[in-house]
Amino acid sequence: MNGASVYSEAAEQVQVAGVSFAHLSIETGHFYMKSLLDGEEKIRAHFERVARLVDLHTAEAKAEYGPSARVSTCFLIDDYFGSNTNPTEVLDKVLGIAEKCGLRIDYLAREAGCWETPLYVDGRLTGQQIPLAEMVASWVVAEPLKQTTGRRPPDVESGWLCNGRRSSEHDSEQAMQVTEAYRRPEEFARREHTIFLDIELWNTLINKDGEEHTRWSCPFLASIWQLLRLGMVRYEGRAVVEPQPPGERWPASWWEMPSVIKLNPQAAPFEAYRALSILPREYLKIEHAVQTILDHIVIDQEVLAKAIKRAEGEGISIPREVTGRLSHMFVDEVAKRPRADGA
Repeated sequence: MNGASVYSEAAEQVQVAGVSFAHLSIETGHFYMKSLLDGEEKIRAHFERVARLVDLHTAEAKAEYGPSARVSTCFLIDDYFGSNTNPTEVLDKVLGIAEKCGLRIDYLAREAGCWETPLYVDGRLTGQQIPLAEMVASWVVAEPLKQTTGRRPPDVESGWLCNGRRSSEHDSEQAMQVTEAYRRPEEFARREHTIFLDIELWNTLINKDGEEHTRWSCPFLASIWQLLRLGMVRYEGRAVVEPQPPGERWPASWWEMPSVIKLNPQAAPFEAYRALSILPREYLKIEHAVQTILDHIVIDQEVLAKAIKRAEGEGISIPREVTGRLSHMFVDEVAKRPRADGA
């Protein structure tokens, strides 16, 4: 990743497509691939709680938007970091547990689809891959830094992004010859105290043939995931997400699957005005990073304007900042164990 590629959605170049929106998208969970391959207890405990929470938030949406409120649910599979696994084994387990718990999953998505996703035109697969992660990386704008030497390369080149100013040790031109007093890291948007966050967006690996390969970080891919759910991504004017129906059987490889599968034919739209993620508590740090990354991404203004106008037509006001449309609920691991007598 060199930061040289720039993707533009200028109105004079392309006509930006609109998308249909649900009122609310509920992410029903996310697990690392290791957890998906382990036993069922952790997944079942999470899904049992999430099923009740989905009912609660669906009822709340209907109270706010009326009985015909559009609410869709989704689940993201960790196939980017676990691509050498068997889709049938993983998906049959996840969807089987969800069904037993009474949890409706309308859309199934692949995390690797936030890196590269196949391009569909009018429902037909073109054979072209959209370089989604590289495209969104070109939209990242770091906060301007003051009183730095320029020794550290820009974030879009180094693969790092922070929410403020790093300490003097890392800004010094000669790290081993620091003459100034140590300067603490500083959060630009701090209140009384700093909560400093420095996020790795990607790193570069070298394979056995000596070729460089970009490995995108979990927080960065999760940021793209949230942008997709909020309908904020276009490629050459086209909507990136075009959910596909499932086939008769799961393929042997994750790469053979669409990025988003529509499991429920009657589901409300995948994109939504609001997105809620109900996640295990271990994802709190990831989502903190996601919020920071999203605050540094410049959204195409025509895409944003279309969403705002569409919402206004339904009597809904949405903020221009995407983080203002995103909320989280973190679920702890406390669970009631069944009694020995089965009662």
